[in-house]
Formats: sequence, structure tokens, C-alpha cells
Amino acid sequence: MESGPDVRVERLTRYIFSAPSWPRSLALIILLGLLIDGAAYRVGNELFLIGTLGFSVPALVALLLTVPLVEVFGRQITYNRSALLALTCTVLTVILSLSPVLIFGRELFPALYAGALGLSSGLRLLVLVAVADYRITRMVVPAFLQGAAGIAVGAWFFTPGFVPYALLLQVVFGLVFVFLIWLIERPLKRAFQISGLNFLNTFIAHLTDGSKNMEDFFREIGEEVYVPQVSLFFSRDGGEEILFTVPNVHPGPMGDVGGGNLPRILHDTFAGETLVAHGCATHDFNLVSESEIGKIARAVEASREGLSFSGTASRPVRVASGSVSLLCQRFGDALLMVSTRSPERTEDLDYSIGMAIMAEGRCSFSEVAFVDAHNCMTSVGSPVLPATRIAMEYVVAAREGFRVARDLPLEPLAVGVSHVRVPFTREQGFGSLGVQVLATEAGGKRAAYVLVDGNNMAGGVRERLLSVVLGYVDEAEIMTTDTHTVNTISGKNPVGYVVPAEEIVPYVEQAIREAVADIAPARVGSATASCEGVVVFGSQRVSQLASTVNAMLAFIAPISFMILVLAFLLSVFAYILLQ
Repeated sequence: MESGPDVRVERLTRYIFSAPSWPRSLALIILLGLLIDGAAYRVGNELFLIGTLGFSVPALVALLLTVPLVEVFGRQITYNRSALLALTCTVLTVILSLSPVLIFGRELFPALYAGALGLSSGLRLLVLVAVADYRITRMVVPAFLQGAAGIAVGAWFFTPGFVPYALLLQVVFGLVFVFLIWLIERPLKRAFQISGLNFLNTFIAHLTDGSKNMEDFFREIGEEVYVPQVSLFFSRDGGEEILFTVPNVHPGPMGDVGGGNLPRILHDTFAGETLVAHGCATHDFNLVSESEIGKIARAVEASREGLSFSGTASRPVRVASGSVSLLCQRFGDALLMVSTRSPERTEDLDYSIGMAIMAEGRCSFSEVAFVDAHNCMTSVGSPVLPATRIAMEYVVAAREGFRVARDLPLEPLAVGVSHVRVPFTREQGFGSLGVQVLATEAGGKRAAYVLVDGNNMAGGVRERLLSVVLGYVDEAEIMTTDTHTVNTISGKNPVGYVVPAEEIVPYVEQAIREAVADIAPARVGSATASCEGVVVFGSQRVSQLASTVNAMLAFIAPISFMILVLAFLLSVFAYILLQ
């Protein structure tokens, strides 16, 4: 499970970085030119100032003009990225044009300089269609800026034959990179009818300004699903109403895109305090758009009609099978089950596993709310799939839970709730909901269901928080909502990864104290909402996308190398013909 295609793609996020500030790149460009000028002066006056005029000036032209030219077509690129791209192409040009001169002599410098300019223009075209605008025709002029300025300088330094040769190489390398871009686009085009570079454009736009245009791509590949959602409605005389609901869609894929902020939106939709736990769903069940959350909210609200309420519940009980532990509690004729594998990795459960458990439980209970506590991340891994050893541990534990809970006596119910905001940010692993606690009392036993708005927990954090909570109640479980607002690049940002557990403890302790103090007699009603026509990514779609991307990565590097070697051979052949 650790080496699935989706995990290998996620690991690529370590190569994503923020461009340094443009003054830093500008300083390096100028410094590099001055160093080359100094070396050229020591060798002789023939190419004096080639560093500043041949390398720094073209880079400065590209740095300054790329941004406005890209904006002409309604797209954006920051000056930081423009400067970094200009610096990268300058360093590449210096290496390719000057390094061979040290071995073969200065006679080859004009040809090498022309070839390096052609390669840098092709590279600029590839980068610009990836980060700014996937439409090649719109990025040709911005890509040609650095090469054009270099050719203008070369016309002054070298013989008249330099200009046509350099222009020819601009065309050769340009066509080579256009072909390379076509190769990169082709797999996703054939498999999913989407442009991979356009998707990359929108992803970068999301990182830069929070754009949600990625949802258009997700909707193209999405499919409708019909999923159940079990909810427990608590009512107290004179007290705040409480809703505990378990969606069986996934709160992803990232940031506020799709269903990334599902827990917060559902929380704000309903009156009273709403706890949105994590059900059984993988990234295949990511909502394609935030607007799909409305379908879920309407279905839950409709399920409230005609409810029959009960004032009884059982005491909480814990059962286990293998690595899986379940906290079970009856509410009227419904059963709440919260599962965890902590201290072993607790990851997404496939939808079919949850449905199998819920279907089996319906033989004894009117509703079964099955929660994946999602509270221990030891590594970024693939989800738990049907028929695996871990999946069977969940099923066997659930069967034991059904058996034990069925025989538990029902006692008068009292509940309390609390909601504590925390001063931590998304970058620190916390969503905007902070910490919520549902406290219950039945049969002389108290239980606490602690819900932290985050995507999983660092190993050991659940145990530390649980030890604090158990100082106030008899049984408890720590859960996360699995919100993906805390993830924009990588899937690894669990609660406790950035903020130490000891800094989280005071807020959890405050929440449990307030929830216990709020306990009052209550009635509970349960219902299963049918969320119909919800558009999600689709079954196995994430794996298909990941497999396609991995296949692309496997062949792009060697093919790119062969294509570039061919381009250099063509440039040498052209140089010989023009002599």
C-alpha cells in the first residue's frame, strides 16, 4: 500500500518550490555578466563586454518584458518567476557556449552561442506554456525575447553569417520543443481528453491567487454517485441543537478546491452545532466542485423530516480486531462506531468497506454511522482497499461491535457540546473549525468524541490528546475531519506535524471541560440521507490519472534527451553547410 501510483505522484511534490525574489535573481544575472567580462578582458579585448552585453542584457530584457507580454493574453506570471527563468536560461547559455571554448578554442564560440540561445528559447517556451498559458502560439513571443536580444548582440560581435544561423537554430529548437510539448500532452489527451499543461496552469493559478478553475477539469472527468450519509440529531430542552453527521464523500482534493472545505461548509449550513466526521471514502470520491456540497446539505436537511426521537442510549464500549479498534455507542436504535488503527497508520477506507459494514449492521440497527477517525499518519500511503488483511480487520471488529452493542441496555441520555477555535493556521495543519467535542452520558458512563479540523494526526499525537481527555470522561476517541484546506501542494500536513502536541493540549482540554459542563438531558433521532447525483472524481480515476502521469515521467526524460541530441546534431549540420 505504500508504493501505489498515487503515492509516487504525491512524492513529486518535494520538487515544487517558490521562486526567489526577483532582486536576488537580478543581482546574480548582473554578477555573472561582470565575472565573464573580467575573464574576457584577461584573455583579450576581442570579446570584452560579452558577459554584460551577451548574457546579462538579454536576460534583463526577458525579465522585464515577459510579464507584460504574458498579461496581454489575460494570463499571469510573477516577476519572481520571470527573473528565475531568465537566470536559469542565462546560466544554461553560459555553460553551453563557454565551457567547450576552453577545450576547442574561441573559433567555435559564435556557433555555440547561437545554439545555446536556441536551446534557451525552447526551454522558455516549455516553461511558459506550463506555468502561464498552455497555448503555444501565445507564448512564442515571450519565449523568444531572450534569444532575440542575444541575436541582436551577436550581430554586433560576430560576422554577418551569425544572424541567419542563429535564427535557423531558433526555429529548429522551437520545433523540437513544440514536439516535446505535444508528447507531454498526448497521454492525458488520449486517456481523459484534458490538457495536462492547462491543468498545470490552473494548479499554479490556485497556488498563486486561490483560483478554482481546476474544478472545470475535475468536472470533465467526474461521474455521478449516490451515497448514503448517516446523521444523529440531538435535541435538548432549552439547549443548542447538535448534529453529528458522517459524509461518505472525501473532503479533497486540495485547498478550497472541490470538497476541500466540506466540513466547514456543512458546519455553517445548519443551525446549532454541527460535527462533520470522516466517513469511508478515498480521493476517488473527491467532489469536483464546492457547489456539490449543496446537494449533500439538502439531502441531510430532508432526512430530518419525520424523525422519531429517543431519550436513551447505551454506555460506550470498545472492541478490537487485530490492529483495528472501535468505539461503539447506541443512540436509540442507531449505532455510532468510530474506528482507528493508531498507533499504526490510519488512512482512508475505501467506500465499499464502509458500505459493507453499514449494510451488515442494518440487520440489528436502524442506522449505522461508521466513522474513520483518521488520526495517525506515519507516512503518506494508499487507502485501505477491499479484501486486504486490514480491511478484514475492520469488518471483523465491526461484527464484534454489532454483537456487543446489540446486548447493551439503554439508559437515559444526556449530551453536551463545545467548540473551541485555535490560533493555528492552515499551514500549521489546522482548518478553520478548530476543536469540537460531543460529550455523552448514559448508564453512569461518559464518552467524548473529539473532532479536530485537520487532515490526520502525526504519530503519537492522538495518544497524547486522548490521555488528557480521559481525565474527564470514561471513554473517548480523537478524530480529524480530513479537511484538505490544509493541503495545497503535499498531502502531508497532519495535526501535530508543525505544532507540537503540547501546544494543542490546552485547547483540547478547554473543549472537553466545556462539553462536560454543557451536558444536559437530550433526545436523539437518526436518519440516513440519500445524497443523489453528487459528482465526484470517479471510481479508480485517481489511480488512472496517477498511472498515466507515472508512465509519462518514465518516458519523457529519455525521449527529451534523444530529441535534444538530434537538435544539436542538426545545428552542427547547419553550421557546416553555412561555412
